Amino acid sequence: MFLLDGQPLAVDTPFTDAKGNRYPANWLRLSTLEEKIAIGITEVPDPTPYDQRFYWGPGLPKDHGQLVEQWTQQTRITAGTLLSPTDWMVIRETDNGTALDPAIKGWRQDLRLACELKISGIAATTTTEQLEAFILSDSYTSWPPDPYAPQPVVEDEVVTDAIS
Repeated sequence: MFLLDGQPLAVDTPFTDAKGNRYPANWLRLSTLEEKIAIGITEVPDPTPYDQRFYWGPGLPKDHGQLVEQWTQQTRITAGTLLSPTDWMVIRETDNGTALDPAIKGWRQDLRLACELKISGIAATTTTEQLEAFILSDSYTSWPPDPYAPQPVVEDEVVTDAIS
């Protein structure tokens, strides 16, 4: 990252220095380090990236207890969102006795179990770093698939024999 008078300069954007000299958009890309230094441009490392869901800044974790509450609530909301499209089937079974499809019934139970396992995994963490690692893992991000959702098509490899 380049700075001129403490202000960041965007590459491929024209700029004006403190003396009023104008520079074209490609000047930073084409100039040498000596030319940049001569007009007062300094180069500083880019800021360290961090995940704002877990940190206030690089190396500044958010409160673990609050994050546990937040992610537990979010997990329950996600499970409820996944369950809600089939709630009418459960109500219909209660109202008029139309049996709930066993595949849907099993999937709903799998969703509830997955939710509880995720919440247990969240509660088992003791630091923000552990919580972040768990939330980003497949254990947290994957949910049981809807038994009637279209499955992705995997095309078979076509093997051709070379004719010699």
